[in-house]
Amino acid sequence: MKKKFIVKDSKDFAKIIKTGQCKKNSSFIIHTMNNNLNYDRYGISVSKKLGNAVYRNKYKRRIRNIVDNYKKIYVNKQDYIIILRKSGTEKSFQELEKNFFELMNRLNKK
Repeated sequence: MKKKFIVKDSKDFAKIIKTGQCKKNSSFIIHTMNNNLNYDRYGISVSKKLGNAVYRNKYKRRIRNIVDNYKKIYVNKQDYIIILRKSGTEKSFQELEKNFFELMNRLNKK
């Protein structure tokens, strides 16, 4: 994922979480908000409560891979904050991918 497609600034994270729309399922919490850009941006968060840095980075890489597969399907000009839930760490990559696609489809139906 290129840097321009990533939400890194903590102010942006806080703004999207505070004022954006939110959808949840058993694996993820996704906050979304419209942006003024011609592309989507994604921020990924895995809590320190779920494990050490190696473990968190492993799940961030998995989620980043899922997002790379997803972003070719839709371009909605939105910012997304994807938060992994504890129950998501117990699932396989295929189950995580399925849960992510279902949740994004629910978000994009308006």
